[in-house]
Amino acid sequence: MNNWLAFAGVFALFFATHSIPVRPPVKHRLIRLFGPRGFTITYSALSLLMLALLIRTAQQAPFVLLWAEAPWHRPVVWLGMLIACLILALSIGRPNPFSFGGRNNSRFDPEDPGIIGYLRHPLLGVLALWAMLHLLMNGDLAHVLLFGVLSLFALLGHRIIDRRKRREFGADGWATLLSETRKHRRFRPPSRDTVMRIGAGGIVYLLVVFLHPIVIGAAVFP
Repeated sequence: MNNWLAFAGVFALFFATHSIPVRPPVKHRLIRLFGPRGFTITYSALSLLMLALLIRTAQQAPFVLLWAEAPWHRPVVWLGMLIACLILALSIGRPNPFSFGGRNNSRFDPEDPGIIGYLRHPLLGVLALWAMLHLLMNGDLAHVLLFGVLSLFALLGHRIIDRRKRREFGADGWATLLSETRKHRRFRPPSRDTVMRIGAGGIVYLLVVFLHPIVIGAAVFP
């Protein structure tokens, strides 16, 4: 029972540290205190720390098996996590007025939206994909609760941020920008920056494979 209570307590703390700092009044105060870059770095570091703590707490909860690992689970997760790392590399730090995590959003060109033409919220998409892949691999009750809730959290985040951005731009302005972005999404020959980002995504994937047994305690490849 104590392990379940600890799991619930860390879960509540995880959502508090994710939701409170990004509420507009709180976020504005924190940006004034740390600056935009400092806020992003601090919030990202806190998010990763709380996620690692939450995963560790889930590992210590009583083991109640709901489904066993199947032979096809691992190849699906390997491929899915490579896709997640590539999406992360292709989107992070680029202009994205539709979501969070973008830089220099005033420079966003709806006629050349890149991956934003397909994923308005790529970072939330990465979180949802990561959570659903790990939900597949971990069929015990604690991890099903953990990754199931995180999947829903990421998917609901799309709607929450859309509402905020619609208020920020105005309904007509938001709809016009979204329409223009969708209209111009198409395949283009990769630029040098895109190729470098794809390479960076591959490096991130290899780092995840290397660090996973150290940080999480489980090897990616058996």
